[in-house]
Amino acid sequence: MQLKKRALKIVFTAIMTFCLFSCTGQNSNIPSAVTNAEPILINRFDKDLYQLISTGDTTLITGLNQKYPKMLELLGKGVLNVKSPSLPGYWDKLTNFYSEPTLKKLYADAIQKYDQVQDIEIALGNGFAWLKICLPKVTIPQVYMHVSGFNQNVLVSDSTLSLSIDKYMGADYPLYQEFFYDPQRSTMISERIIPDYITGWIMSEYPFAGKENVLLDRMIYEGKLKYLVQHAYPKLSAELLMSYTDKELSWCKENESNIWKIIIERKHLYTPDQIITSKYFEIIPNNSLMNNAPGNIGTWVGWQIITKYMNETNSTIEALMNNNDSQEILTASKYKP
Repeated sequence: MQLKKRALKIVFTAIMTFCLFSCTGQNSNIPSAVTNAEPILINRFDKDLYQLISTGDTTLITGLNQKYPKMLELLGKGVLNVKSPSLPGYWDKLTNFYSEPTLKKLYADAIQKYDQVQDIEIALGNGFAWLKICLPKVTIPQVYMHVSGFNQNVLVSDSTLSLSIDKYMGADYPLYQEFFYDPQRSTMISERIIPDYITGWIMSEYPFAGKENVLLDRMIYEGKLKYLVQHAYPKLSAELLMSYTDKELSWCKENESNIWKIIIERKHLYTPDQIITSKYFEIIPNNSLMNNAPGNIGTWVGWQIITKYMNETNSTIEALMNNNDSQEILTASKYKP
């Protein structure tokens, strides 16, 4: 009798443990965020290059070539449209580009604003440590900062990751008023640096494998990215991750079922149409979908689908990122808002 009671107790405990994760809709296979990892050093390519720009001292070129060969190549391809720093005219084009007065002032303001980046290095260390736990095959890159003059925001190679700090001067930065709409400026804040670094590297390690013109494929991929950043940095608000206001996020929650209904009724989910699909991921408000719909609504819906999928299936992060079957993910998610 005692053994029977003990067996029943074990079974009951197992059921309660299962319900703790399954009945409440929580995924037990997601590691907790890391908070005590070693910081990741940010190599200040931006500062060292500025010494050349501000002084015109060409003797600095040799040192830059030796210290930053990959960054100079990435900068050439991504910003200057010159394939290699070894090609004739590379350095003339670089110095001419950055010596334009408006860009030179932006460059100076950017490195002044981000003179000290210890907090960013600490956060990156924690985020990449979490990624490494979830995705053991992920490599940890050498991290840099650069200034692109509003060109290529993220520069990536097989082991190099750099972010353009002139894109994070704050929504009220005067020069932004001339070039960007309000929704765009809302993304150009220092709080976006960490999620953008991490997102840029995940995209490099797990590139988009679907069809660019198919809404479901894009939704699922963008939703994965948000899901990973959310769990790497759980203190980041949904508003910040989506670059939404409180009002915009509330609108999405209140209209989630209507958004999904419209997507299905208009047959946007599977129809390969680049123009229609791209509208779901534009930063500007998507009034063609519904009045008052914020921009990037496709990413937000994708994030909800992925969250539902992970809770329904108890999948690991690694299995999620290796699953490129968007339809299977949608079906298994049981997403019906």
